[in-house]
Amino acid sequence: MIDEFLARDLSAVEEAVRKAAAVEIMPRFRQLADHEVDEKSGPHDLVTVADRKAEEHLTAALTRLLPGSAVVGEEAVHADPAVYGALRADAPVWIVDPVDGTRQFVNGDPAFCTLVALAVRGEILASWTFAPALEELATAVRGQGAYVNGERIRSGSPEPGAALRVAVAHPLYTSEADKRTLSRLDVPGVAPRPCGSAGLEYLKVARGEMDGLAFTWPSAWDHAAGLLLVGEAGGAQSTVGGVPFRVDRDNELPFAVGRDEATAVRIRELLRGA
Repeated sequence: MIDEFLARDLSAVEEAVRKAAAVEIMPRFRQLADHEVDEKSGPHDLVTVADRKAEEHLTAALTRLLPGSAVVGEEAVHADPAVYGALRADAPVWIVDPVDGTRQFVNGDPAFCTLVALAVRGEILASWTFAPALEELATAVRGQGAYVNGERIRSGSPEPGAALRVAVAHPLYTSEADKRTLSRLDVPGVAPRPCGSAGLEYLKVARGEMDGLAFTWPSAWDHAAGLLLVGEAGGAQSTVGGVPFRVDRDNELPFAVGRDEATAVRIRELLRGA
C-alpha cells in the first residue's frame, strides 16, 4: 500500500503542503496580532494561530490522502503527549511541524518552513521541507535522492583543512548540561554557531552549505524530514551511542549530522568527549 502511495501520490502531498502554507501561514506572515501569539513552556517557546491552523489543515488533508494513517504533529502532541505513541504503532504516520522556526516567523524573518515526513514503524520514507517565504521546496524519497525545486542536490564533503561549520542546538532551548556538552565542539578546526530553523539547517547540510549539526532534543517533527533529506543527499547521522537516531525509540542524546560519514563521526566523537 505504501509503495503504491509513494509511486502515485507524492504530488498530492506537495500540493497539500503548499496549500496549507498559502491558506494558513503566509497570510499571517508579518501580520500577526498580539493575541495570535502564545507561549507554551516559556517565553522562547512560541505558538501562533498559523501553527495551529496549518497543522489542522495538514492533518485533514494528509489523512484523507492516505486513509488509515495517523498524524504526529507538534501542536497535537503539546495538547496530548500520548499522540507521540503513534510513532511506535504499525499504521503509517505523518510527522508534521507546521511552522518550524516559529520564533523567526513571529519576528518577520523568512527563515521558517513547514516540515512533513511519512514514516512506517520508524522508517522515514518520504519528506517535504517547504520554505514558503523563500519559495523553496526540498523533497526526498528513500532510495531516490534529494531535490530542491526539482533539482537534485548532494551534500558532498567538507573542504580539506577548512574548519567544520556546525550548527548546534540554540542556547535558548538547551539545559546547562547540554551547553557543557555542546561546548566540546568549540575546538580548533570546528566553527559552531546556534541553529535557526532545524529544517532549514538540515537543508543547508544537504546542499553542502553547512558541514554538520548537533542536536540535543529528540522531537520527531524537528528531525524526521531533515534526516531523510540529508541521508538521500549523501550525508550521515549518529547518536553519541554510535547508532542512528530513530523517531520510534528513545535515543541517546545528543546526536550528530554530517555532510558525509567522516564528518558525522568527527562531530559525534567530539560530543562524546573522545
